[in-house]
Amino acid sequence: MFEYTEPLHHLIEELKKFPGVGAKSAQRMAFYLLSISMEEANRLADAILEAKRKIFYCSVCNGITHVDPCPLCTDPHRSDELLCIVEEPYNVASIEKTGIFNGRYHVLLGTLSPLKGKGPEELGVDKLLSRIEKGKFKEIILATNPTSEGEATAFYLASLLKKFPVKITRLATGLPVGSDLDFADQITIRRALEGRVELKD
Repeated sequence: MFEYTEPLHHLIEELKKFPGVGAKSAQRMAFYLLSISMEEANRLADAILEAKRKIFYCSVCNGITHVDPCPLCTDPHRSDELLCIVEEPYNVASIEKTGIFNGRYHVLLGTLSPLKGKGPEELGVDKLLSRIEKGKFKEIILATNPTSEGEATAFYLASLLKKFPVKITRLATGLPVGSDLDFADQITIRRALEGRVELKD
């Protein structure tokens, strides 16, 4: 049975760890990396290391940033009355591309998932509730993904947020069930934001 040389095999195995990358995609990526110049390879390696060194989670919203608090949290032109709760930092970028949301964000860094050992503590729910208690928010948008875990997380948060004098809304059903915000186009996300519905008992 044919086997790649050890350094190439190791590279392919590391690339397979990327989300959505299977053996064939990892193999194509590895051969592409072998085809570029050493200068290009060094630039790529430097970019990865620089990102790992300089990027961290914002102390306020948990979004990714290189300054703390992040630019979205310190922007004086954004509304302090709207808070959009998302699962991952890349969901923020998906919503920002629509150009219609001008409030603040809070990133959970995951969803409730007992099987994966993710409970309220791992999602920093106490930090979120403290932020809402101290803030001036009038509406909280639960923008978790329309998956079973995303839905469960949204309804769990909605039950906790009932004690606050805020309107709690959920993205409209323009988003396909079982998908991820990151895979939805800007028009779909825009319509979901515009058609968000209030969560009530």
